[in-house]
Amino acid sequence: MNPNITLENTYLTLPEEFYTAQLPSKVPSPNLVKWNSSLAKELGLDSEFFQSKEGVLILSGNKVLENSTPIAEAYAGHQFGYFTMLGDGRAVLLGEIVTKDGERYDIQLKGSGRTPYSRGGDGKATLGPMLREYIISEGMKGLRIPSTRSLAVLTTGETILRETMLPGAILVRTAKSHIRVGTFQYANQFLDTKELRALADYTIERHFSEVSSKGERYRNLLHEVVNSQARLIAKWQLVGFIHGVMNTDNMAICGETIDYGPCAFMDTYHPETVFSSIDREGRYSYQNQPGMASWNLARFAEALLPLLHDNKEKAIEIAQEEFNLFSKWYHNYWYEGMRKKLGLFHKNEMDEHLIEALLSMMLKYEADFTNTFRDLTLSQTTQMKLADSTEYQQWISLWQERRKQQEESLEESRKLMESVNPAVIPRNHRVEEALERAVNFKDYAALDSLVAVLRHPYDYQNLNDYYTTPPGEAACGYRTFCGT
Repeated sequence: MNPNITLENTYLTLPEEFYTAQLPSKVPSPNLVKWNSSLAKELGLDSEFFQSKEGVLILSGNKVLENSTPIAEAYAGHQFGYFTMLGDGRAVLLGEIVTKDGERYDIQLKGSGRTPYSRGGDGKATLGPMLREYIISEGMKGLRIPSTRSLAVLTTGETILRETMLPGAILVRTAKSHIRVGTFQYANQFLDTKELRALADYTIERHFSEVSSKGERYRNLLHEVVNSQARLIAKWQLVGFIHGVMNTDNMAICGETIDYGPCAFMDTYHPETVFSSIDREGRYSYQNQPGMASWNLARFAEALLPLLHDNKEKAIEIAQEEFNLFSKWYHNYWYEGMRKKLGLFHKNEMDEHLIEALLSMMLKYEADFTNTFRDLTLSQTTQMKLADSTEYQQWISLWQERRKQQEESLEESRKLMESVNPAVIPRNHRVEEALERAVNFKDYAALDSLVAVLRHPYDYQNLNDYYTTPPGEAACGYRTFCGT
C-alpha cells in the first residue's frame, strides 16, 4: 500500500536557528491503539493505510517518509513566571499537510525521544497523558473551541520511569502550527532583529495573510493575536475549562488551545479552582486565566518591540495600545457568551447584574457549573441547594421577565441556549475511569464511548446521566499531572 501523501515543511524556510534536524527515536514494538478516523478524513489521509503495519511504522517514527524532513523546534518561555530556554524536548515535527481546502496542518510526534532541547529529560511520553490529550482535544473540538487535535496514539513497547514504571506511548498531534509566544521570545532574546522579522513575516503569511499587505504589518500581527486569544480564553471560561499550565510556551500564536497536560474541567463552580499538582499558588486557576493570558500577551508585545517602530518609546506606545485591547475584547466576548447561555439575544443594561447574581449564587450554594446552565436550558431542577433558595427563585423571575422582553420567542431563546450550553463535558471522574481501564487493562471501550459522547456535547435529545452526573465528594480533591 502507498500512503499517497506529500509532507511539506515551510518552517525550513526560516533561519536555521529556529530548529534542529531531528529524526524520531525508533521504538521496539509500536502498536496503534487509537486512530482518529474523522480527523484523518478531514486531512485527506488513507485510514486503511495508516492502520496497516507500514502505516504504524510511519506514525511511530520508525519509518520516515521520503518527502519528510523531521525537525525539533526551538523556543523559550516563561514557566510559572520564570524565563528559560526551552524547545521541543520530546517532540518532532514531521512536516505539514495541506488539505483539499487549502488548510495547512503540522503533523508532530509527541514522545518521540530526546532532542537537543530535552534538558536532561528522556524525551518520552507515557500512555495515560497521551490518551488524556486525545480525549480532551476531541472534547474541545466538540465544544467548538479552537484546539490542536490528536490523530493517533501508539504504544511503543517500552516501559518509562516516572513516579512508577508506565507504558510508553507516542501521540500524533495536528496543529495549524506550533509557533508560540515563546518562539518570539526566543527570537527576541537570543537572535537578531533580522531573525525576529523573518519569524514574524512567516507567521503573518501562514496565519494572518489578510493583514500582510497592510501598512503596519507587525502592529496588525499583534492586533490579531491579542484578539484571537481574547476570544479563545472567553470560550474556555464559558465551559469551565482550566488549562493548568498557561506558560508562554503554551500559548499558540494561531489561537488554538495547545498542551493538555494538567488540564481539567470545573465541576462545582468556584473561581479559585485549580487542579494542577504543580500549580501550588493557584497562578493558573480558573479566575486567573484571563489575567494570565493578558500577561503572556504582554510578553509577546515586548518581543515584537524591535519591529513595531524604530523609536523604542514609540514602539512601546504602539504595543501598549494594542495590548490594552485584550481586556475590552475579552469582556465583550465573555459577556456575549454569557448572554447566549441565558438565552438573551441582545444587550440590556440589566444583563451584567443578572449574570453576576447567578454566578454569586452558584458559588454560595456550590452548584455544578455545567449542570446549572443545562438545567436552565431544560427548565428543570437538579441543583437542589441552589434551587430551594429564595434568592434563586427571585432571580428566575427576573430572568424570565428579561427573556419575555425580547422580540424572539421563548422557544427561540431555548434553542439558543441549547446551542451554547453543553449537556456534557469531559467530566474528570469519567476521564480518569476511561484512562484507568485503558492503561491498566488495555480495555478501550469506556474511552471510545466517552469520546463518542464528547463529540456531540450539545445533543439534548440523547442525554445520558452517566456522563452528566457530577462526581461525589470523594472526587473533590482531584489533581492532575503534567506527564513529564
